[in-house]
Amino acid sequence: MSSTLDSPPVPSLDASARTAPRRRTRVLALPEARWALLATAAFLSALPLHFADAPGWTYGPLYAIAYLAGGWEPLLAGLRALRGKTLDVDLLMIVAALGAAAIGQVLDGALLIVIFATSGALEALATARTADSVRGLLDLAPATATRVTADGEESVPVSRLRVGDELLIRPGERIGADGRVLDGTSEADQATITGEPLPVLKTPGDEVFAGTLNGTGALRVRVERDPTDSVIARIVTLVEEASRTKAPTQLFIEKIEQRYAVGVVAATLTVFAVPLAFGADLTGALLRAMTFMIVASPCAVVLATMPPLLSAIATAGRHGVLVKSALAMERLGEIDTAALDKTGTLTEGAPEVTAVRPATGSGLDEDALLALAAAAEHPSEHPLARAIVAAARTRDLRLAPARDFAAKPGHGVTATVDGRVVTVGRPDPGLDTDTHTDANTNANTDTDVEGGTVVRVERDGALVGTLVLADRPRTDAAETAAGLTALTGTSPVLLTGDNPRAAAQVATATGITDVRASLLPEDKVTAVRELQRAGRKVLFVGDGVNDAPALAAAHSGIAMGRAGSDLALETADAVVVRDELAAIPAVVRLSRAARRLVVQNLLVAGTFIMVLVLWDLLGHLPLPLGVAGHEGSTVLVGLNGLRLLRESAWRLRESAGRRPDGGRPRAL
Repeated sequence: MSSTLDSPPVPSLDASARTAPRRRTRVLALPEARWALLATAAFLSALPLHFADAPGWTYGPLYAIAYLAGGWEPLLAGLRALRGKTLDVDLLMIVAALGAAAIGQVLDGALLIVIFATSGALEALATARTADSVRGLLDLAPATATRVTADGEESVPVSRLRVGDELLIRPGERIGADGRVLDGTSEADQATITGEPLPVLKTPGDEVFAGTLNGTGALRVRVERDPTDSVIARIVTLVEEASRTKAPTQLFIEKIEQRYAVGVVAATLTVFAVPLAFGADLTGALLRAMTFMIVASPCAVVLATMPPLLSAIATAGRHGVLVKSALAMERLGEIDTAALDKTGTLTEGAPEVTAVRPATGSGLDEDALLALAAAAEHPSEHPLARAIVAAARTRDLRLAPARDFAAKPGHGVTATVDGRVVTVGRPDPGLDTDTHTDANTNANTDTDVEGGTVVRVERDGALVGTLVLADRPRTDAAETAAGLTALTGTSPVLLTGDNPRAAAQVATATGITDVRASLLPEDKVTAVRELQRAGRKVLFVGDGVNDAPALAAAHSGIAMGRAGSDLALETADAVVVRDELAAIPAVVRLSRAARRLVVQNLLVAGTFIMVLVLWDLLGHLPLPLGVAGHEGSTVLVGLNGLRLLRESAWRLRESAGRRPDGGRPRAL
């Protein structure tokens, strides 16, 4: 069947319907935010009473509420860490606040608690907003689907669908599983999966994705992938894995945090004891020591690394690149050489008809020759046959019915078309195909010429023409190669198992000069390791099982997600879900921007700590100012890391660091 299924009319999709569902965490949904709000409200209520010299019983309970609401959670976490023989910086903050209250500086201690609680709430909000993208992907998939059975239709949970099930997708419904259209014609809005800005026409044989929105027609779809292995499910898994990992810089900070905290305690005791030994008053010495403990605590340093990297992961995920971990995101920015696979990476991975050459005297033009070949190939499932039929459909050619179809593996097909015996296949291997040219055609009949495959079309035993099929480079392959060259300062290397002529053709089309062809999987690994032994940090991009060893061996690996093998997807550090090659240099630029923000944050945090510590040791740093400076730097580095969540952080195109208008790109 190829007719469009009857369906009731539905309104055209508007912008709201075509937008992916979004679920943003509300601030007050977070317990950290609620406790911080309570602490802040109590503190602000007590403040005017305190300054108005009201009786202590009027504002004392309010300060107590601020201490309890903002301090109980970090105190509990710190005590748990202490029980595990670990000194946590949260505990240092609480001790400092209680110490300030003990010497009569109740306001200063409450201010520390409030700012510290607010900082923790901001951190929790940033983490929650990063996770919102994962939950938003889950929202795309419908809870139920209409399954077609021999007894009719039934509504079943999506989780119960299995490969081979047939689904009915009504107008306006979201598609329940990855599959292929069996019958019907419609348009599907798959922007949330592939990034295509307009709805895509879907006809029998087309692939559809779970979570995409069906248009005005009805479709019958055969499930081809288990719901747990759909594109959306893979995206969710990858993003969740990313949120559970730490980058090397963060791990280093965590290693030194314990020693640093012990050092701060020891230094605080020294700052308290030494002036006291030389006659300083108890209150002054204790206040200076508490101030020192506050400003020397490494809260801002601890927060310097993860927010930029997690923000970069979230932004890349929104644009179809799933980076598996903060470590992977950090390593992407370090690469200085790119190595690319050919088939399925730089090219589409499927043959296309690139030339139609009627034989002289055949009486056929290009359309007639292509229609004749496509009619004979129509019943075949061979990739070359599908490419020939697809080319004929592209030209809207009418295909005559074929009878007596027969296929001979390795040679081609034979069928009767309009009463004539038509044979489509490769030249006889017995011919000298490197030099053979038929006298009746102006086309060379070499089986592999200029990187393409030639097939002969015969009618009643006479050659009537040839077709050339090739795996064409992706439309953005040359742009991607140029982008990687600009980023790394060296041209990418093409590593392929294909023959040298096919590799050279793609290299010429994409501007790549270093070509290594006819490579076995271990040869690709050898090539990657040779580059790394020369001091290069290699990014390898591939899609197949044969690319997995090189993906694992490289400093960083990226897999093409749409047709990538499971092994490649599991081995790679990142996955380009939409197969958009231009996203590769874009995510490298994003990683480098994240690394720059990490450095900025570390410099800001270190500068604040150094200035405040020296101020306290060499002069007189008021406790409120020390609290504001320390916690302000913590908030500052946290917000600075979130800048990469902005849409402007993602740049698909950038030529030599300049915008098309000639200006410098806006700094992140």
